[in-house]
Amino acid sequence: MVRKLARRVYPHPQLTILLTVVWCLLANAPSANTVVFGLILGTVIPILTHAYWPDRPVMHKPLRVIEYILLVLWDIVLANIHVAIIVVFKRNADMVPNWVAIPLDLRTPEAIAILAGTITLTPGTVSADLSDEGHALLVHALDASDPEAVRNAIKDRYERRLKEIFE
Repeated sequence: MVRKLARRVYPHPQLTILLTVVWCLLANAPSANTVVFGLILGTVIPILTHAYWPDRPVMHKPLRVIEYILLVLWDIVLANIHVAIIVVFKRNADMVPNWVAIPLDLRTPEAIAILAGTITLTPGTVSADLSDEGHALLVHALDASDPEAVRNAIKDRYERRLKEIFE
């Protein structure tokens, strides 16, 4: 009975925590009022949007999320440096932009969305399209003389980890 009530009040507990933390960070003024209002938002928003979430995303290894976030943050820093070097020192004629089709082993929509967002967040690459069946992702790379290497890097660094987390 208690578990059923808790699930009704907190249909997505991780989302409740995330919304509360994001609200506190956006408010930029640590106080009890900020935390309480963040908890209210974190409780009400998932309840109002619960109908649009037919299935809860299942994370098989939730602690791997922290590792994934740290990896993505590190890659964003390195990619910023790499793109800055390209912009400052490389001539346009020497750049080799490429479209790379990445076949996906991921099947859950949440994992595919996180992969596409990760690719777009990383400077120098942007996810442009997802195939109708969700089996391939089209990515544009700013400077990729070897598209196969870009494909393999994305599959090994990101997709493999997301598969461990979600599937």
